[in-house]
Formats: sequence, C-alpha cells, structure tokens
Amino acid sequence: MTDRYAVIGNPIAHSKSPLIHAAFARATGQDLTYGRILGDLADFGGAVRRFLDSGGQGLNVTVPFKEQAWELADELSPRATIAGAVNTLTRLPDGRLRGDNTDGIGLVRDLGGNHGFVFPGRRLLLVGAGGAAKGLLEPLLETGIAELVIANRTTGRALALATLGEKLRAEQGWEWGKVRGGGLEELEGDGFDLIINATSAGLDGALPELPEGCLAPGGWTYDLLYGDRVTAFCRWGQDQGAARVLDGLGMLVEQAAEAFWLWRAVRPDTAPVIAGLRDGTLGLPAAP
Repeated sequence: MTDRYAVIGNPIAHSKSPLIHAAFARATGQDLTYGRILGDLADFGGAVRRFLDSGGQGLNVTVPFKEQAWELADELSPRATIAGAVNTLTRLPDGRLRGDNTDGIGLVRDLGGNHGFVFPGRRLLLVGAGGAAKGLLEPLLETGIAELVIANRTTGRALALATLGEKLRAEQGWEWGKVRGGGLEELEGDGFDLIINATSAGLDGALPELPEGCLAPGGWTYDLLYGDRVTAFCRWGQDQGAARVLDGLGMLVEQAAEAFWLWRAVRPDTAPVIAGLRDGTLGLPAAP
C-alpha cells in the first residue's frame, strides 16, 4: 500500500517539497506519494488530523505553522524541544505524533557536506533571533565552533536566545561555542568567518543593517532564503568580497532528506536533487 506524506503551510502553492520528495522516492525505490496542503489559519490541528485520519503517515510543516505543530506533537525530539518549533511530524505506530526540527541539521549538512565549510574553531554571526534562528542553535553549537554571536534588531530577543545557547552549552558540557547576543550596532569592527542571515527582511528585498567590516577576510555568507534571483543578502555578501556566497536552497533539500530518513529509514542522495532544482530540470522527463 502506498504511504502518503505532504507539506502543510499557508501559502503553499510555491513549495518545492513535492518535487524533492518525489525525486527522493524515485531514487530510493520507496512507494509513497507526497502532496501539498493549504493549512487553515484558524484550524491547523484539524487539517493535520484529517490528513492522518485519511491514512497520512507524516507531514512537513512550513510557515506559519511550525510553532503550532510544536504544540500539537505528542512527543518531541531534543532538537525540536530546544527550537520551540516543528517542521516534521511523524505518525507513530500507536497513532501519536512525534515532532522534530530538521532545519538546523539541514543547514550544517549543506555548509559542511556540500560546500566544505570547516566549523571547528570558527567565529559565526547569526543575524536574527526568531523561530528560524532558534532552530539552528543546537546543530551549530554541536559542530565545535569557537563562538556564536547572535545579533538582532530587537536586542532583547538576541540576548534571550544567547542565554538559551549558554544554558545548552552548560548542560552538554561543551567547552567550545561560547554564545553572546546583542544589537546589530554592536558588530562594528567585529570580523566573522561565517555570517548567516536568518531574518525575513529579504522577502521584501531589504537587508539587516550590518556595519561594514563585520565579515572577516576569507569569510562566507549564507542566506536562509533562496529564489530564482540572487537574494539581497547574497548581493551584500558579494559586495563584501565574501569567499563563498550561498543561499538556502541546499538547506531546503538537506532538511527534506533528514525528514525522509525519519520517515523511511533511508537517506537519499541530495546532490542530484539540488542540481535539478538549480537548473530547473527536476521532475522533467529524461531525454530520450
């Protein structure tokens, strides 16, 4: 019997997840379907239950429902607990829902596995302190970085997230990964090996107000956003002379691959899927 999965969000028509998971299924020989669900803003839980009651086995969750999915889950993975948000729901054999967050591991695998970024000993700047940034906290600290600085327009949110990071360090006994938070204006003259943009400013073509000189020589930039055109933050990275300027398309595929593994216990090869999304050929019939 074919297993059913889907992505739920609002809006959702733009989602590339069905293409990605269909490609994973073809490559790994898994018998499944994967669709889109336009979530009801007033009844997210009802939409999830209707899908599960009709035989659905798992859901990816996107904007604006990740926090609601966290509340709906019957049990949470450690990384979802820390993130306070869920992007992957799995129906357990007893009918309960397990929530996980694969965003952070998707970012780390894209940067390290696909692009060769070396995390240990590096200084990282995370711009933004909302739900997206929170989901990155534990996976970034696990890599052995020297320091993580969190900067946000609203300083209090950055400080709160930094406090959470320091608490996590203490609980895990990590000697690396000192975490501090502050405002964007405090970054003057502070050079970082990697700057990650986790703000939504780029959706409107805007930029976080980063001071000149905050990217170290040879430093990289990474925008969680992606699109058919170069994002505003990627253009900023180019203007700053970044050694590598990356968008979030690879992270999208890698977080999907982690969800696929959680559901199917099979880890798909992500490289051809990323390439197919880049050149627009993913899902098209093969040439005769």
